[in-house]
Amino acid sequence: MTPFLTRALDRGLELNERLALSVGNGFDWLFRREELVQSGRTDYETIYVGDLMSVRYYGSPAEKEIQLANGSAMRVVRKQFVIPLVLVPPLGVTTETFDLMPNRSLARYMAASGFKTYLIDWGKPQKRHSHLGLKDYADIMMGQALEKVREHSGVRQVSLMGWCMGGLLSLMHAGLKKNPDIRNIIIVASPIDLRSGGMVAGVAQALNTPAKLIRKFTDFRLHSVDPEKMHTPAWVTTLAFKLTDPVGSVTTYWDLVTRLWDREFVESHSTTSDYLNNMLVYPAGVVQDMLVSVAVDNKLSQGEIPLGKRVSKFRNISASLLAFAGEKDVLVSVPTARRVMDLVSMRDKYFEIAPGGHMGVILGSAAQGVVWAKSAKWLAERSQQATTTATTKPTKTMVKAKAKVPTVRKITKSPLVKAAVISAAKLSTQSSRVKNRASR
Repeated sequence: MTPFLTRALDRGLELNERLALSVGNGFDWLFRREELVQSGRTDYETIYVGDLMSVRYYGSPAEKEIQLANGSAMRVVRKQFVIPLVLVPPLGVTTETFDLMPNRSLARYMAASGFKTYLIDWGKPQKRHSHLGLKDYADIMMGQALEKVREHSGVRQVSLMGWCMGGLLSLMHAGLKKNPDIRNIIIVASPIDLRSGGMVAGVAQALNTPAKLIRKFTDFRLHSVDPEKMHTPAWVTTLAFKLTDPVGSVTTYWDLVTRLWDREFVESHSTTSDYLNNMLVYPAGVVQDMLVSVAVDNKLSQGEIPLGKRVSKFRNISASLLAFAGEKDVLVSVPTARRVMDLVSMRDKYFEIAPGGHMGVILGSAAQGVVWAKSAKWLAERSQQATTTATTKPTKTMVKAKAKVPTVRKITKSPLVKAAVISAAKLSTQSSRVKNRASR
């Protein structure tokens, strides 16, 4: 057989195999989509459940190593750092943000890197949650979540890592007071100055002029509107996000058709599509606060923002800070994110530009080698020791357990106590001898 015929035969066999794989994957994509979606596969323990918000704990993976998106393996670090890490996702998306796929799970990666890893699950808001505003998330719920983390970990100091609005919520909470219990903060693609470019800034600027005219010539105020009347279904969030890249939203399906034979690609595409197609509602109260304080008044660029009757001030933050911006982020430009460096007062602060767009900078395959790896290394250098320990009151069972622990060693350190113990022992011995003689 000639080389030409051999190559033609091999090519025909390859195409035949790909056709068979495409048929199988296509069937699963149409009728068994749940088998292709890989999100939320990492084991976790729920340590707190509230009305809406809950807290998860991701323990160290049982495997000796975990697989990464680039095909390499990372050895699991068994010895955990003292300071726990709390992942803070943005609103409007599911918790699978940080557990998208087994080989692209930030929660799993950080747990494997030796961190006691916790994740705040903001839940799925309904119409009855429309009244919730920034105060409820950044102050009340964030405070509750961190206290549960402190109780579970036994350490008061924590590190925070948030993407987009998750980063903003972290800064807002830390800025409420000079709080030494917030040890480290990592923010990724978080919009601070909405006059510095990017699509988010463009929307804010478009709203700015009409908003000022309405304020000047009318009595209308956005916060006077009943939040329930502003409630929108979840598909509005999905549509709004997809409109930021309408061409990309279509071309990804063409990529699926041309690579339908590749099971790994089909799983990745299905998982990402499921994530983007199932975004969540933004509570109307949060929308009101963000439109007024962030978009129109641009309060964050001034380093402060009102949260109810309290004001969060970035100069109050004493935690070490690591901030990232996406090089190709069309939503949050580099200058928009960089502004935070001018507003915080700590000396230990760093800003880096990472590859990727708004999602790719934290969720893309390249994020592991840049944002994730640098964050883990940066945190490791700042998570060895805690300056304060948890002061939670012991439960009754804890008190009983402590009562069973012998205390002779502590008591016998004092010479006077030693003498008293010896005398008591002699008296006890003499008494027992008298009793024995009497019984005879």
